Amino acid sequence: MTPRAILLDLFHTAVAAAQASKRLPLFLPPPPRGRTIVIGAGKAAAEMAAQLEAAWPGPLEGVVVTRYGHAVPCRHIRVLEAAHPFPDENGIVAAREIRAALAGLSADDLVISLMSGGGSALLVEPVPGISLADKQQLTRDLFQAGATIRELNRVRQALSQVKGGRLAAAAWPAQVLTLVISDVPGDDPALVASGPTVAPSSDEESALAIAGRLGVALPAHVRAALAAATAPPGDFAHCRTELIATPMQSLRAAAARARELGLTPLILSDCIEGEAREVAEVHAGIALSAKHYGEPLAGPAVLLSGGETKVSFGAVKPGRGGRNVEFLLALGLALRGERSINAIACDTDGVDGSEDNAGALWLADSAERARAGGVDLRGYLDRHDAYSAFAALGDLVVCGPTHTNVNDFRAILIA
Repeated sequence: MTPRAILLDLFHTAVAAAQASKRLPLFLPPPPRGRTIVIGAGKAAAEMAAQLEAAWPGPLEGVVVTRYGHAVPCRHIRVLEAAHPFPDENGIVAAREIRAALAGLSADDLVISLMSGGGSALLVEPVPGISLADKQQLTRDLFQAGATIRELNRVRQALSQVKGGRLAAAAWPAQVLTLVISDVPGDDPALVASGPTVAPSSDEESALAIAGRLGVALPAHVRAALAAATAPPGDFAHCRTELIATPMQSLRAAAARARELGLTPLILSDCIEGEAREVAEVHAGIALSAKHYGEPLAGPAVLLSGGETKVSFGAVKPGRGGRNVEFLLALGLALRGERSINAIACDTDGVDGSEDNAGALWLADSAERARAGGVDLRGYLDRHDAYSAFAALGDLVVCGPTHTNVNDFRAILIA
């Protein structure tokens, strides 16, 4: 197999390991005496709902929301679509329909909550006094400031009537089973989709402190709302949460496939965060050490990692990009012309940022082809326009929505 084929094989193996069709049926309880209500939010929510319908032995009903273009047909569960990463009016409609579905339940009823990455933007119902426009602007400002997913979701929870366990409170006294496909470093279910049916973490930095530390300017009414944020009422004794797919599971599946291909795999971590360029520099250093010194492993080998990097724009007006292509372009440049190292970086949901690609490939001859074609790779990186660079090279990875999401997947192949 060529390096391109090997890297794509490893990526698709990682994605396949996180599919709801494989994972969700393993975690289903027996049907309740009463009704079964299904709710959900995230890029995988519709696929999870379809697989639940296929495996559930009794009647069910409900509503889930997913990103535009990620819908999957369901027979009994209503599937809505909304915007990501910046919320729109359909996210508000979805939140209200989901809250309505939880009204008037009894202790004999069961709520199955299907949560995956992307749900924070898709499920939107701001607290009184905060508008959709406020949420949209604050989300943009937090992205611009380079907020991590933990920081972003903590602020979202503070301004929401549905996040941070508030849907669990609305479902009481029904039993609530939350099935989670994790896209967050550390797999904290309270952060996936901002945890609408999960008890919020009590030791988190306050949303107001996060905004201040990141230098985000807040209008007076938004600042007041953050300062007044409170925990949801009630306890969570009626709730249970299961992680059905995680980044580490997918990395281990890719490692097993690498062994089948005669490669020695090394999983660096499933929860790497930080600026995409800085993370790329570290990965490049490890790869070069492995190539030249056989440490921390000798080739033929593959370095695997996951997590979620970020891109801080500062004063630069960004071009077309995403954190995975930004990482990969920075990695390629940091390899300093080494021709025996190839790499892939993709988002497992099939969408890197807001573009149509999952990520891209860096191949042994990428730098050479760029020079021959007049593609200024450094200039593209400086403009945060890595998508355009890889498009010019013909090395974008475009697979469409994968209907799952266990965050970023990176593989560095060392000959």
